[in-house]
Amino acid sequence: MIVTLLWIGLGNPEPGMAANRHNIGFMALDAITARHGFSPWRRRFKGVTAEGTIAGHRILALKPLTYMNASGESVQEAAAFYKLPIEAITAFHDELDLAPGKVRVKQGGGAAGHNGLRSMDRMLGTQNYWRVRLGIGHPGSKERVLGYVLGDFAKADKPWLETLLDAVADAAPFLAQGKPADFMTRVALLTQDNG
Repeated sequence: MIVTLLWIGLGNPEPGMAANRHNIGFMALDAITARHGFSPWRRRFKGVTAEGTIAGHRILALKPLTYMNASGESVQEAAAFYKLPIEAITAFHDELDLAPGKVRVKQGGGAAGHNGLRSMDRMLGTQNYWRVRLGIGHPGSKERVLGYVLGDFAKADKPWLETLLDAVADAAPFLAQGKPADFMTRVALLTQDNG
C-alpha cells in the first residue's frame, strides 16, 4: 500500500528534552502510532518514521531528528520521496496561544514564532499544510516563553496531558478521513473534564 498521508510530530531529539512542552508533537505521534499498531520506528529522512494504516489511509509518521529549527529538512525529504501534495501533510505541534489541553486543527497560517513551523514553511515553500495545534498555555510574558517551552511539563500537568494524548490517538481516524471538525469534537468530548 502506498503512503497517502504524512503526519509530523515536531520536537527536539535530545533524550533530556523528551518531557519538554515543546515536544508535545512527538508525544502525540507516539500515542497515535502506539494506539494504531504502527511499525517500529526506524531512521529515515533525517528523522525516525513509523508506518501504519488508520481508517484505510496509509500514514507515514515522522519525527524529525534535525532539532526544531531545521524540522523542514526532514519533512521536505519525506514529502518529496512519496510525492505527496501539500494537503496530505499534517504537523502536530505545541501551541502557546491555546489553553493547556485544548486542540485546534487548521490549514495554513503563519508560524506565530514557532521555529518548527517556520522551517517547514521555508523548506516546503508554502504554509498550506495542516496543523494540529496542541495547547500548552502561555507563561504570561514574552521573556519567559523560551524557558517555558523548553521546560518539562509539571507534575500537575500530567493528568490533562495524558488525557489529551489519549484523546488525540482515539480521534485520529477522523483526521485521516479529512474530517478535522469531527476530530476536534471528539477530542473535546474526551477531554471535557480537563482543567
